[in-house]
Amino acid sequence: MDMNKAIGLSDIKGLASEIVCHRFSDQGWVGTPVHVPGEMKITIYVNRQELVTILCTPTKLNYLVLGYLYGEGIISDAGEVVMMRVCEDKSLADVRLKNPGYELPVQRTLTSGCGGGATFTTRGQRVDSGVVVAPAEVMSLMKQFQDRMDLYRFSGGVHTSALSDTGNLLVVAEDIGRHNTLDKIQGECLATGLATRDRLLLTTGRVSSEMLLKAAKMQSPVVVSRHTPTEKAVFLARDLGITLVGARGGRLTVYSHPERLGCTDY
Repeated sequence: MDMNKAIGLSDIKGLASEIVCHRFSDQGWVGTPVHVPGEMKITIYVNRQELVTILCTPTKLNYLVLGYLYGEGIISDAGEVVMMRVCEDKSLADVRLKNPGYELPVQRTLTSGCGGGATFTTRGQRVDSGVVVAPAEVMSLMKQFQDRMDLYRFSGGVHTSALSDTGNLLVVAEDIGRHNTLDKIQGECLATGLATRDRLLLTTGRVSSEMLLKAAKMQSPVVVSRHTPTEKAVFLARDLGITLVGARGGRLTVYSHPERLGCTDY
């Protein structure tokens, strides 16, 4: 399924389930059918070795796997993967690398996202970019972003992220895990040859330090979220040269490197 194209109702229904819940209001209790997002776990094997199990939304699984491997430094480009088989029915992804003797990393850090995911220790790269974006352009992108949250509008319960230039959204991903959305974007860009350098990242999820490290890996100089970032994310963004922006209610709050948005009053 190509989530960057217009998504039909039948496609969305495949990612959500209808259940009956009970709602209480002034009229009392009423049984009401609602839609909730689907959830699955997928275990990634690299060269027949178990790497990690990720809880996710069952869409763009091949991009999720590819992006995760890249983000964790296991691959440096898609060409290092000689075979990848994603089996949704068996909840596994079988990946073979060009280097059959590759030893998997063992040091892991539990992330703050849903599902108790894991991220392996990686170094963030400083982002040196001449990209400048006007506040009005960020506002316009966020409006486009709002219009592309197809699964969220249908069922709620998911995060959405997007990669954009200063005028248009280029890749959109939705998932129950905010980290997964960035991995899906990274994986799709690797698979299609779309550059992430000098692009903007938009997300509905809270920006924490591990989200910033993923943005740095993408060499994306501007990260915009509808939520407040963590303290560590703010200081990390300043160190990495990333402009971190909160966008809500028609207002922008810039936490780091405001010069990219034309602010010199600091």
